[in-house]
Amino acid sequence: MSHDGPQKLNQAGLAAGEPFEFPQERVLMAQLSDQPLSLTQAETEVWAEQAGAVVGFSGIVRNHDHGQPVERLNYTAHPSAAEAIAQVAVDVAARFPTVRVWAAHRIGQLEIGDHALVAAVASAHRAEAFQACAELVEQIKESVPIWKEQFFADGTREWVGL
Repeated sequence: MSHDGPQKLNQAGLAAGEPFEFPQERVLMAQLSDQPLSLTQAETEVWAEQAGAVVGFSGIVRNHDHGQPVERLNYTAHPSAAEAIAQVAVDVAARFPTVRVWAAHRIGQLEIGDHALVAAVASAHRAEAFQACAELVEQIKESVPIWKEQFFADGTREWVGL
């Protein structure tokens, strides 16, 4: 997959020239990107007139892990990761038939304060939006083969998610 910026996915979950129309236009985005992510963009794009609630989540690179100072991260994705994030989004939309879904995960080098995972869900009601967004984030973390390499201030590094 090219790393020239955010990529929309085709039915196989792979980068394509034409954007893939997800089921019933309820999955607005499911992508990997080497470009900065924006929670504001996610919330804006997922909202529709019938939505009375938009719940957003942003996983942000912090400066520590388990008591060790972290300087930066690097995310590496398996070739199947684009398909996997698309499948998670479609599955969540299927389990919550009135929600709209937006999700993206960064790959490549990230600095402290960068958004690593951004997700947003719109629904007519807040309870469903909260539940669907939480499930979306948890399923991405569990199912999408993306590995995090942490670089610590003392010069050591650690792989997470292998």
